[in-house]
Amino acid sequence: MTGSSTDRGGLRRTLGFRDLVVYGLLFIAPMAPVGVFGTLDAKSDGAVALVYVVATAVMAFTAFSYAQMVRVAPQAGSVFAYARKGLGEGPGFIAGWMAMLDYLLIPAVAYLFSGIAMNALVPEVSRWVWTAIAVVVTTLLNLWGVRAAARVGFAVLAMEIVVLLVFVVSAVVVLARDGAQRGWLTPLTGDTGFSMTAVLGAVSVAVLSYLGFDAIASFAEEVTGGSAKVARAVLFCLALAGTLFVVQSYLAALLEPVSSAELAADPVLQGSAFYDAVDASIGTWLHDLVAVSKAIGAAFAALAGQAAAGRLLFAMAREQRLPSFLSRVEGRSGVPRVAIACAAVVTLVAAVWAARRDDGLDHLVSVVNVGALTAFVLLHASVVGWFAVRRMEGPPSWWRHVVMPVVGAGVLVAVILEATTSAQLVGVCWLGIGLVVLALQWGRRAA
Repeated sequence: MTGSSTDRGGLRRTLGFRDLVVYGLLFIAPMAPVGVFGTLDAKSDGAVALVYVVATAVMAFTAFSYAQMVRVAPQAGSVFAYARKGLGEGPGFIAGWMAMLDYLLIPAVAYLFSGIAMNALVPEVSRWVWTAIAVVVTTLLNLWGVRAAARVGFAVLAMEIVVLLVFVVSAVVVLARDGAQRGWLTPLTGDTGFSMTAVLGAVSVAVLSYLGFDAIASFAEEVTGGSAKVARAVLFCLALAGTLFVVQSYLAALLEPVSSAELAADPVLQGSAFYDAVDASIGTWLHDLVAVSKAIGAAFAALAGQAAAGRLLFAMAREQRLPSFLSRVEGRSGVPRVAIACAAVVTLVAAVWAARRDDGLDHLVSVVNVGALTAFVLLHASVVGWFAVRRMEGPPSWWRHVVMPVVGAGVLVAVILEATTSAQLVGVCWLGIGLVVLALQWGRRAA
């Protein structure tokens, strides 16, 4: 595949559909539920598979809006570019600003997952050291070039899928031989009674598993074949990831020897709940295999997230919303190396800080979702603004351009309201800082 340069200040077009899917699935991670399974099981009263069914439906509305807007603004920056088109400069900046909180911190969470997994396998090396090593290695790959990172990422993704298939087959064999630890329908109905409020509360955490399919759109300027390919990749990644999440969480819940009430009463058990279920029912060999896969997969999920974060910084700097040096594109590799390096520094600091604290993971996980969900609400509003209010492409389709995005935004608001108070507080503070920055920018332009 040959690369070509886009317009001045643009990125090089070298990615195909498979590359987009690889980046999306790497960022999402096929075994993403492993790290949060125990938390979701406890929060949902055992209805952990239903949580992922609902979360997939919630994210489907967002994916559909991404598919609409990527045709309108096939540019790096994703939701920042879309909100600028549909709502104007101010809302566009706020959308990018809120997404930035997500894009900079989600890789830190993934790197921390990698460090924790490697520390469990090699406890002689501190988890913050493993975390820092993961950041350095994947950052070098991102700086090398998007195609090189995609090739390595494809191999890692293949490994993760093979491990997931081994788990699925092993779980089915054990369940057929020994039966389930819980009722066969409890992963959908709960093992202590059904509560939709509990399910929605868990969904606010489960969306962390999906954040990343949207990052595909940030590579819109590096795709050969047009924006339709990006839209297909976004929808395909979400559908595939949702299916994988529901299947593995359903099987893990059936193997789980501890009830959801016991997990809720003892939060220490939640982090290792998936591993403990595998260890108790299948064997230590699969426990170790899953841990290794999680360590490597999480690091490369962070690689994809870091790449997307760099492109968001690049796009906002190109539009003079962030310092101009972030918009530089290195000629040989065709990637925004300065923006990627800056994103890596922020991620490294956050990940190592969290790795050195016992409660570091809780702090990171509690804040990453709100920024992304707020940006998604503005994405839905952009669809309505561009197609229905401004009518930039003729008469709108009320179903695609009004009903779907309005319902999607409403569901996201409900999920945000069910998030933890600390996450909401961080989101409000970050939004406040963004509004101050926006006001200062307007003041300088007016002067």
